[in-house]
Parts: sequence; structure tokens; C-alpha cells
Amino acid sequence: MSDLPAAISVREVGPRDGLQNEAPVPTSAKIALIDQLSGTGVGRIEAVSFVKAEAIPQMADADEVWAGISRNPAVRYSALAPNLRGARRALDAGFTEVEVVVSASTTHNRANVNRSTEQSLDEITVIIGEAHQRGASCQVVVATAWGCPYEGDVPVARVLAVAGRAVADGADAISFGDTTGMATPISSAASTFARPVPRVLWKCRLSGRSG
Repeated sequence: MSDLPAAISVREVGPRDGLQNEAPVPTSAKIALIDQLSGTGVGRIEAVSFVKAEAIPQMADADEVWAGISRNPAVRYSALAPNLRGARRALDAGFTEVEVVVSASTTHNRANVNRSTEQSLDEITVIIGEAHQRGASCQVVVATAWGCPYEGDVPVARVLAVAGRAVADGADAISFGDTTGMATPISSAASTFARPVPRVLWKCRLSGRSG
């Protein structure tokens, strides 16, 4: 057990990831949820996502939600962005932590943001640069790290190559996303990547879909 970390940090993603898949929730209810979560002792909250309202109407009020919450100084709030436009909206709104997503599976990436994985990585390079220029950090989430709903298993080498490109371009942290709920305790992608690049924070976004 000596390779286990002494402590872990948990990011609550319910206000974004949870509500994004439900029928639209009133803005006031979202604000109340985040305010209540801010008082639970959790240190980090993914509050909103800056996406096109036509694509995900559940997140159409991201600016209003962010402006309306009572920010707890003990909590680090972040926003998710699928592209450069969304990242700029997040930075303009005052977020100092931005998360961007790219899928290791090109099929999934095209279905999600209508571009190849490599095209997304090229844009992420620009996002990282702009975030740093404005005093913000950028975490890159590598989705489908443990499997793709279209392609099935994604080779670990592919996952690591995508993560490695983001690190080379200056990402402050890498998060391996269990998009399909296929991760198991013996999955090796995250630990394999973390060991050769200790200077970069690494994280996992795990799903409860498979129990």
C-alpha cells in the first residue's frame, strides 16, 4: 500500500455533471444547491459548464448561476468548457480554474464536439496559453480513458499519448475520465502516467454507472 497517496482531494461535480443530464432546473435552485454544497466542507466544486445553450439547455444560465452564488473562500470553484469559446466565457466570468475535455477516442470526440481528438488538442494548447496569461489554471480531462461507447476498450498507449500532449503543452493537471463507467481497481492508465510525470497533478473522474 506504500504507493497510495497520503491524502486525496474530492471535486463535487453534481451542479454541472449531475444537472446537465436532467430536465432544466431553475437558476435559483442551482444557486441554492451550490451554496449548500459550499458549506459541507468539500474543497472544490465544478459549478457550471460554458456551452452553447442550443446544445445543452440545462447549462444555459451558467453566467447567472456563477454571479448568484455566495462564494466560500475555503472552496475552489471551477468551470468546464468544451472549446475555446467556452473557456473564454469562463475566464471573462472570473473563473481562475478552467477544465477542458478531450476524448482519447476520436469517434467519441467527434460525437461530443464535432472534431477529431488532434483538433481538440490543438485548440487546448491555445486555451492553456490564454488561461495562464490571465492568471488561471487549466486542467485537461481525458475522456473515455477506460473505454468508449463506440469503440469499446481504448488502448492505454492512446490515453497516455493524449495526456502527454496536454502536459507538453502546459496543462496544470490531467484528469482521466471514466466516461462509460468501465474503470476497475486494476486499470493502470492513471498510475502508469503519474509515475513518469510527477510534477503534474493527476486526477480521476470516476462514474458510478457500473457500481
